[in-house]
Amino acid sequence: MMEIVEYENKYQPDFKRLNLEWLEKYDLAESRDLEMLDDPEEEIIKGGGCIFLVKEDENIIGTAGLLKEHGDEFELVKMAVDPQRQGKGISKLLLDHCLQKARTLNAKKVILYSNSQLKTALNLYKKYGFQHVDATDTPFVTADVKMELILTPSAP
Repeated sequence: MMEIVEYENKYQPDFKRLNLEWLEKYDLAESRDLEMLDDPEEEIIKGGGCIFLVKEDENIIGTAGLLKEHGDEFELVKMAVDPQRQGKGISKLLLDHCLQKARTLNAKKVILYSNSQLKTALNLYKKYGFQHVDATDTPFVTADVKMELILTPSAP
């Protein structure tokens, strides 16, 4: 059975492994990624962000996080799913959870940075209503795509 759990330091090796796997596959790993993967507590959580993991049995098979940018804006970060488990709805589960969490944090907008090679991910984001915007002010050299989603408040 799959469940979503909140990040704890004991999950850092899984968080790093799952994200490095896809970053290296597409030759996208860079220093900012490594900072976040080596110390997610400091780089993501301490500033008001959060990380969620999908756990099946005792295995971590997916990750996604929200990094607090400024004001009521968050960045969707480090979404990864174990390659053996892709195509099973895990990304949707994570994205739904992150967007719901963003709403509870009173976020007005969620942004993300990506790369045009990641067509499956980009199509998923489009299905959720993310719109392409100019890829400016990107913290990643390899990010040639920026998308944003304006959130509407959820019903109580």
